[in-house]
Amino acid sequence: MLPRGVKLLPVVQPGEPAEGNLPAGGCSSKAAASCGSKTQPMDPTIREKVANHPCYSQEAHQFYARMHVAVAPGCNIQCNFCNRKFDCANESRPGVTSKVLTPEQAARKVKYVATRVPQLSVVGIAGPGDPLANADRTFRTLELVAKETPDIKLCLSTNGLALPDQVDRIAALGVDHVTVTVNMTDPEVGERIYPWVFYGGRRRTGKEAASILSERQLEGVERLVAAGILCKVNSVMIPGVNDEHLADVSATVRGMGVFLHNVMPMVSAPEHGTYFGLNGFRGPTPQELAVLQDRCEAAGGDMNMMRHCRQCRADAVGMLGEDRSEEFSGDEVLAAEETYDLEQRRAAHAQIELDRERRRVERQSLRIATGGTERPEATVLVAVATKGSGVVNQHFGQAGEFWIYEGGAQWARFIHTRSVERYCFGPSTCNDDRSPLDKTVELLGDCAAVVCQKIGPEPARVLKAAGIEAVEAHQLIEQVVAEVGEQLARRPLAGIAGASGTGRDTA
Repeated sequence: MLPRGVKLLPVVQPGEPAEGNLPAGGCSSKAAASCGSKTQPMDPTIREKVANHPCYSQEAHQFYARMHVAVAPGCNIQCNFCNRKFDCANESRPGVTSKVLTPEQAARKVKYVATRVPQLSVVGIAGPGDPLANADRTFRTLELVAKETPDIKLCLSTNGLALPDQVDRIAALGVDHVTVTVNMTDPEVGERIYPWVFYGGRRRTGKEAASILSERQLEGVERLVAAGILCKVNSVMIPGVNDEHLADVSATVRGMGVFLHNVMPMVSAPEHGTYFGLNGFRGPTPQELAVLQDRCEAAGGDMNMMRHCRQCRADAVGMLGEDRSEEFSGDEVLAAEETYDLEQRRAAHAQIELDRERRRVERQSLRIATGGTERPEATVLVAVATKGSGVVNQHFGQAGEFWIYEGGAQWARFIHTRSVERYCFGPSTCNDDRSPLDKTVELLGDCAAVVCQKIGPEPARVLKAAGIEAVEAHQLIEQVVAEVGEQLARRPLAGIAGASGTGRDTA
């Protein structure tokens, strides 16, 4: 039976009255701070570092917010999948910001945001260029943020070319988290991704450029791990270029002590102006991405995989899955002189932890597996509309993204997220006459069910016509996913989207 308070909606044709309900037929329960896809106990020191970092912990991202400050405009390499923009409000992708800030402006903005977003736990520098290609601006910003907002974690992301020379300085500032983008370890693959790198006072191209970049990246990763800095590796999946190679990358970095591997899809829309996008290179489908993530997890010796990445802007603000950057883009933010109430923020975080512990205890009492070897024979994919906090708490029509789970008997495995209007918010960049509902149904076409707090009769009818059940609930995500997944997985496979009894290829 479905859990109490959950209802599988009937199909209502236009103009027909509803007949009532049909008869009942995070990755986060495992540890204090789940990082992604692993299930074994975590080292206490690492657990403390990732406990409230929304990028390093899939559970934490349901409760805590992040902020990027765009202080690093220049870059020392060129990527065929990247086109930086410094004055763009319509695109949500890496390398894009509304404006580039000075370190002093960035520190004032962090204080302003932290006062108004109590969930904020981490500030990072991720562009729009490379932070370490703008080392003085980056480190000045980190110094000021650490002084003005001492309770906030510091992190940065880098392409790694300049990393080996800066590890000591990073460690001295107390930066506990560094992300390095590693898209290849084979220069023959790399020369297709990177037209040039600037190193040793001159521009390098071809295999020479790729060899230098790879060597510097791996040297930097090695030094980070030796310094006790938690390292995450990002990799961009580029079908036909590095997709068959990234499992080897995962195995290599896992062997070096990297904590987390984030394989993300290439953003390939031509309107973004990248070389790959303008020359017909496509990004992966959600299904292709999930299969590769599973391959990397296995190839890396049960590698921690990040599956909740949102590929944020260089000036992103808020919870993962929401972008409040425009809300904090005005000149008044940069000019504000805030009084930072550290005790008030600590009290807010203490309340978050109380709520989080309550959810955790409830999940553990259900004994629902979120990974490992307990996977049932029959599972289906379930899409969930949520605003976070570990529960189904969003209406279907208000969802900007859906969390995709694999559901079955006592099983709720988080796969990834899917944005409804991914990377495209401005009408000038969207040349698509389909309705948002049509695009959402297409996006969720491999799912057997959509779980949300509320849904209207028309979208429920359209989903049903596509073979997707609409389920209303307001409970723990894992509980609903497991129970709905078990019910739908029992049905005959014919006509059930996302059904499988064979293994992880459901994703």
